[in-house]
Amino acid sequence: MAHPRFALSSSAVRLGALVLAGAGSLLFAVATGSVSVGWHELWSILLGDDSAPSYILVTELRLPRAITAFACGGMLALAGALMQVLLRNPLADPYILGVSGGAAVGALSALLIGLGGLWLTGGAFIGAMLSMLLVFALAHGRGAWTPTRLLLTGVVVAAGWGAIISLILSLSADTTLRGMIFWLLGDLSQAPHPGLGISTLAFGLLVALVSARELNVLVFGELKARALGIGVDRLRLRLYILASLLTAVAITIAGNIGFIGLIVPHLTRLIISHDHRILLPASTLIGAIFLVIADTLARSAFSPLQLPVGVMTALIGVPLFLYLLRRSPH
Repeated sequence: MAHPRFALSSSAVRLGALVLAGAGSLLFAVATGSVSVGWHELWSILLGDDSAPSYILVTELRLPRAITAFACGGMLALAGALMQVLLRNPLADPYILGVSGGAAVGALSALLIGLGGLWLTGGAFIGAMLSMLLVFALAHGRGAWTPTRLLLTGVVVAAGWGAIISLILSLSADTTLRGMIFWLLGDLSQAPHPGLGISTLAFGLLVALVSARELNVLVFGELKARALGIGVDRLRLRLYILASLLTAVAITIAGNIGFIGLIVPHLTRLIISHDHRILLPASTLIGAIFLVIADTLARSAFSPLQLPVGVMTALIGVPLFLYLLRRSPH
């Protein structure tokens, strides 16, 4: 059995490799597209050479989109890792509390009445927050929150949002239906400035890492955690809200992008570590890298056509996860 200090240092090396891979994925994203950018030209652009032919293409289009994809992938993966340990359910994902349904109703309602831009973003965020407040209010009832009650409430509320989404789609004109479907499957082409995503991701990861040791204990059961003096109820409430906020911001920026929050934490456990001090940042990095690569392929594989990025995440991720799961001895 490996010494804990050696295991931690080995995981730290893997985290360092993921950081380098993250930087590489961003470089790949800004260099790849319908118009290729050579590495020499790309390097000069990154150093501030505004006379390069592709300067505007890289700095105003590709780089902001790549950074936004990095942030959204990291937020979804981090939220998924938190949800799985808090609900103690391997099928938990960031959307399990109905946040995505509320965001979708808000965004599609804006599109239905012909609004876009900030109205679309604002509608999605308001819908996500409304859904989060609704789930927490209904799950509390006359007693305390429990994982089972919260999970069931989220599933029921999500089903209700799903019915409203179907109604909106059935009432929509053909001219707006394509945009709605793209948003539902994930679309980074209209993403705002990446500052919101990166700052939210950094804040969320910092808060989650503060609670990493407590999460390591919570994995072994609530009774043991309480016996060791951990405030389980406060911990759960704080991290439930954090995961919901991360999900709400990611959906607001990029639309519904499935798969990442469900599968990436499992992949991280298989190839990196179960220790949440390592699992949380590693999941964040893997999710970020995964979405950057998926979005790059979605916009360039069939150029000038663009695929919804959620389609690409599933096409890449499902066989990858099945392969790793087959190789895992557990």
